[in-house]
Amino acid sequence: MKAAVRDRYGGPDVVSVREVDKPTPAEGEVLLRVEAASVNRADLDGLYPRWAFVRLGYGLRTPRESARHVGIDVAGVVEAVGEGVTTLSTGDNVFSDLSGAGPDSSGAFAEYVCAAEKAFATIPEGWSFQEAACLPHSAIIAIHAFRPRGGRSLQPGDRVLVVGASGNVGPFAIQLAKSLDAEVTGVASRDKLEFVRSLGADHVIDYRTTDYTRPAQRYDWIVDVNAHHPLRRWLGALNPGGVYVSYAGSTWWLFSSAILGPILSRLTGKRVGVGVIAPFKPDYVEELKRLATAGVFKPVIDRRFSLDDLVEALRYDQGKPSGKVIVKPSREVRG
Repeated sequence: MKAAVRDRYGGPDVVSVREVDKPTPAEGEVLLRVEAASVNRADLDGLYPRWAFVRLGYGLRTPRESARHVGIDVAGVVEAVGEGVTTLSTGDNVFSDLSGAGPDSSGAFAEYVCAAEKAFATIPEGWSFQEAACLPHSAIIAIHAFRPRGGRSLQPGDRVLVVGASGNVGPFAIQLAKSLDAEVTGVASRDKLEFVRSLGADHVIDYRTTDYTRPAQRYDWIVDVNAHHPLRRWLGALNPGGVYVSYAGSTWWLFSSAILGPILSRLTGKRVGVGVIAPFKPDYVEELKRLATAGVFKPVIDRRFSLDDLVEALRYDQGKPSGKVIVKPSREVRG
């Protein structure tokens, strides 16, 4: 079978699609025939890796065998199951975020994927494989971003700012906030502002021309997909009791924010800090299914690539596409 593999750290060019042995499911595992996968910022961050401390798990100089496979979001059909599998059967349509599936799972950018049974969830009736592949990682981050914090939950009429509104997570954050009757402002580059409006944003900001950390009116909730400013700079942008959460940033930002976040939150009464999620856990998956089935989450696919063109797909995603980038096995994808 074909699969994406990397033998060293670096950018998209370290990835190659090559012939590898087709995995066989062991006890408690499922073999998935991949129908679609999607690219996430997490895939790109993991190639270098972006945070040097990650190499303690991946391998200090070169990736360990378990870290050589690439891709986390996947959807497809159960091809075979190992002994002891009880919740899934051959022929089931399933999807997954493999980032939480453990070190023995294979990557999503492949013709077949093997992982533990608990890594997969069934796809609701009416979803296409490509739609399902867009959702696991990014949409669950959006769900987590609006979970109650310190007794504060998002209320109708609240003013919400989504920074990074046009990429992987931002569109889902806008859609979810609008479904809760919030007033949403999206931050993106000028050429993406119309796309952000099409997602339902009430207002848009070009980050290249406007300091969005110094708004004329404060916000009740800020979702900053990829942080570029220290936490203290955001305090003046929040209303009393407001929430700021981000899910990525430099190594220094992550460590400093993990320490300062609880201190600043206690001193100011504003909840600021790093969002830490448990990927693809059952309660989040059920909420994801509910929201997507209700039409709250509507995946926007920017472009599709074949598995053979994966390196090009990764490079394209570096350019911050409008929505999601899909990767399909070279054979025709159904759905």
